[in-house]
Amino acid sequence: MRKPATGRQIAVVGAGPAGLSVSHYLARLGHQVELFDSRAKLGGLNEYGLAAYKMTGDFASREVGWLLSIGGIAARCNHRLGRDFSLSQLVAEYDAVFLGLGLQAVKPLVLAGEDAGPVMDAVDFIAELRQAERLDQIAVGRSVVIVGGGMTAVDAAVQCRKLGAREVTILYRRGPSQLSASLEEQRWAQINGVNIRCWASPKSLLAEQGQLHAVRCAVTAERGGQLVETGEYFELAADLLIKAVGQQLGPDDLEGLVLQDGRILTDFEGRTSHPRVWAGGDCRFGSRDLTVEAVEHGKRAAFAIDAYLMGA
Repeated sequence: MRKPATGRQIAVVGAGPAGLSVSHYLARLGHQVELFDSRAKLGGLNEYGLAAYKMTGDFASREVGWLLSIGGIAARCNHRLGRDFSLSQLVAEYDAVFLGLGLQAVKPLVLAGEDAGPVMDAVDFIAELRQAERLDQIAVGRSVVIVGGGMTAVDAAVQCRKLGAREVTILYRRGPSQLSASLEEQRWAQINGVNIRCWASPKSLLAEQGQLHAVRCAVTAERGGQLVETGEYFELAADLLIKAVGQQLGPDDLEGLVLQDGRILTDFEGRTSHPRVWAGGDCRFGSRDLTVEAVEHGKRAAFAIDAYLMGA
């Protein structure tokens, strides 16, 4: 149930777990929320970032529907910060602003001959699958190489196997103990026929007549606490390369907010270096990139914003 209307308006940018959480709690407290998202659908990670085989039916959209049903939240899809509006505009037009931007840009992976064949970002690949009406219409290679060691790499790899790829290999430049994917996720990949090859770093793509046929890799090792290449090389058959090497803040207009290690610096309650701007979720410095943590960020920020606006 919503409290009586306060007459205060808050702009929330990003409709992922953090943005949806803060919007719902602010609406419960009687505030009016304008929720902006750059995509066509709300939901963020749950709608676009989780492998299709992990989600059932329209779970993500039903969850969004429930969160918005409280009232007091107006959604604005296909609106991107830095393209359709600026942070300074939001600060001028609203009583407070919350940024739940996530990490939408993929870190670069510079390879010799990268234009020689199909190269995809894992996040785009997974998002395409989630929005596809029929999975059998998604093209996937027969031999797929995925670069990265996290859960996104596992999601992309298992999805490729389920779509019919014969050989799927995850390449990771460090040792097995340093994979960021959980042991359960690693076992799940191996159960589904995915090869995990550690101590290997891709160096170049090899092609014939414009078609990718292999990835040339360097063997790596750790010496004196430093990752080095040993001078040994090998080639791995591939007709598709998928990048899953992590994400970073996109080219959004943050207008002077203080960053640390590429993410927005905040206090415990999510307040940024601007007194009327809060942030939470993956874009916030110190985030562990967990959905449950992003939801908590949103809840905590909502109460802090309410206290600030109501003079508590």
